[in-house]
Parts: sequence; C-alpha cells; structure tokens
Amino acid sequence: MTKQKKSSDDNLKGTLFATFGVGLVIIIVWVYCFDLFIGRF
Repeated sequence: MTKQKKSSDDNLKGTLFATFGVGLVIIIVWVYCFDLFIGRF
C-alpha cells in the first residue's frame, strides 16, 4: 500500500511542476505581449 502511495505522490508532484511550468510560460508570453502593446504608445 505504501508503494502505491509513494508512486501516486511522485506522479502528483510531477503534475504540479508541469502545471507551474505551463503557467509560468503563459505569464511570460502575456507580459511580453503587453510590453509590446505598451511600447507602441
């Protein structure tokens, strides 16, 4: 039972890091586009 829980925890930890990574990329792209938009004025 503990081996399954450990595997599940590792899987969830990987999912968490992947979600943070995708969110960080989205934020960086959004800030870059916003900077381009502000730079035109």
